[in-house]
Amino acid sequence: MTSNVPGPAPRSSEELLAALDDDQRAVALSLTGPLCVLAGAGTGKTRAITYRIAHGVRTGAYAAPTVLAVTFTARAAGEMRSRLRDLGIPGVQARTFHAAALRQLSYFWPSAIGGGVPRIQEHKAGLVAEAGGRLGLGVDRVAVRDLAAEIEWAKVSLVTAEEYTTRATKEGREGAAGYDLSTVARLLSVYEDVKSERGVIDFEDVLLLMVGILSERDDVAAEVRRQYRHFVVDEYQDVSPLQQRLLDLWLGDRREICVVGDVSQTIYSFTGATPAFLTDFPSRYRDARVVRLVRDYRSTPQVVSLANQVLAKAGRHRSSAAVELVAQRPSGPAARFEAFDDDVAEARGIAARIAALEADGVPRSEIAVLYRTNGQAEALEQALAEAGIGYLVRGGERFFSRREVREAVALLRGAVRSAGDAPMPEVVRDVLAAAGWAPEAPTARGAVRERWESLQSLVALADQLAATRQADMAGLIAELEERAAAQHAPTVEGVTLASLHAAKGLEWDAVFLAGVSEGLLPISLAEGEDAIAEERRLLYVGITRAREHLMISYGRARTVGGRAGRKPSRFLDGIWPREGAAARPRRDRARERALLAEDNPADAELFERLRTWREQVATATGKPAYTVLHDTTLTAIATARPKELRQLGVLRGIGAAKLEAYGPQVLAVIRGEDVVVEAPAD
Repeated sequence: MTSNVPGPAPRSSEELLAALDDDQRAVALSLTGPLCVLAGAGTGKTRAITYRIAHGVRTGAYAAPTVLAVTFTARAAGEMRSRLRDLGIPGVQARTFHAAALRQLSYFWPSAIGGGVPRIQEHKAGLVAEAGGRLGLGVDRVAVRDLAAEIEWAKVSLVTAEEYTTRATKEGREGAAGYDLSTVARLLSVYEDVKSERGVIDFEDVLLLMVGILSERDDVAAEVRRQYRHFVVDEYQDVSPLQQRLLDLWLGDRREICVVGDVSQTIYSFTGATPAFLTDFPSRYRDARVVRLVRDYRSTPQVVSLANQVLAKAGRHRSSAAVELVAQRPSGPAARFEAFDDDVAEARGIAARIAALEADGVPRSEIAVLYRTNGQAEALEQALAEAGIGYLVRGGERFFSRREVREAVALLRGAVRSAGDAPMPEVVRDVLAAAGWAPEAPTARGAVRERWESLQSLVALADQLAATRQADMAGLIAELEERAAAQHAPTVEGVTLASLHAAKGLEWDAVFLAGVSEGLLPISLAEGEDAIAEERRLLYVGITRAREHLMISYGRARTVGGRAGRKPSRFLDGIWPREGAAARPRRDRARERALLAEDNPADAELFERLRTWREQVATATGKPAYTVLHDTTLTAIATARPKELRQLGVLRGIGAAKLEAYGPQVLAVIRGEDVVVEAPAD
């Protein structure tokens, strides 16, 4: 289904090139031959390669249907297709490796193999459990997960069951789930038997089967190569040997390939991904052009500087292919480094800072809290819930699977024919109003608010499509169908909670990196120099997700009252501004105020007003000043600048009794009002 309203007029080649910086323009002008783009975080790599494709099509160097752009996530593929359509370039194939291979496999299977393509088993757990049972292995849920991951590594690394023991030994792998290499090798063999008996294939088989067909059938390979003549591969540092083998077969003896990657964002080696194909590209193609994108348009100089420092300390583990970012944005706030007593205090401190950012106008959808392990999310969810801050966990229920979204899309689909000449955004509002949407957000929390936010995101998407593509209702439905297939959800209002791995490729105005301590980052399971180096790159990825606001924190103890044995991550040695804070004596008051003033003069002025108020309370009540509110609590208040009692209540040192006794007065001090403190009546 396509829109009846024409899209935006395609831009001329001159206009396309004028919209790029010098390095991006060099990418867009390199239309033929092998091209390697070393693109740092936030340097506009997606812009560079989409404009390159658009420029190639506009100048006649490419025919849009002959271009295959390969990405690593369905979301990234959907975004690339959307950008190209916005440039007036439809018809380019932008897909993941798996999606492209599955499409080809489905087309060629009847003639190359016969019959229909076997059913794809989405999850390996049942197959792995049955294979383990046949071998007499005791496999619980965790063991099944680990064994499935090892099977995936073997397959994407092109390692057969017969070769597994030798190759795994060479790679320094130690088996999985407590089983030795020979046992895992037997499991690999039996796993394939179970699949064959059930008549199913797994996701890796999609690529393996297509590799087999292209290798053995010259006629099929020739047809694929006639269709696709120009290739672009994004996130090339994450290519596995299996994906590279498929890419080689797509290419044949041709050289029309552009690869884009960043070795500093290599964080998936445990899955079989390797940056070697990116770093060796100039050696493989001797005449390849190499372009470095170093201008960071995403982050402030403060964020960029911190990211560069973290990489610089990698020493000999830093690749020569790594780029040093050069910030292009105006100066912003300094990165914050905070140590808390425990994980609960850390979560509450993050919630308080989020509340302050929201009060300053930062939307919740532009805030993320990132962590190394999913187990860290529980305390964060609890703290955000207590503070009344909506959130969504990335990796939770998919947007297009939500009941309200499915119902809303069905209603919108039914309105296509009856829309008439009314503006599309107006029709969408009328239709969704019947489903519970309203122009103003509800005051209720929980499910009611989440439902409204889902519907509101559809309204916002409709406004965006009307403005950028002049889309009508049919165009909106087509966009929703494509997004649903790619799981490319529109923006939903809520703080994002995500692991560092899940945050790759995303960005927010404000980012909180939680639990940046030894044992968590690098994680205690990381053994060997290569594993530690990858953990450093994971921190780099987390830092570079932030556009403006960045806070890095950790809890000295895991539980309330636990042993305060944690230290900041080694990756921040020489960077963390208060090294050894847990072990050093308490700073004197003058030093505390000096540091606060250096960080933010406005906070320092508020800190002094709070101290003056506290002295008045202490005098009036006959109590020592520190028993009213401690200096550390005043510092937290001056930093967070809460505007409501609920925001004040999540700060460290503010219990229920103190919130009731002093809360209204503290908020008045923050507002700059004169507060009269009176002695309690006898």
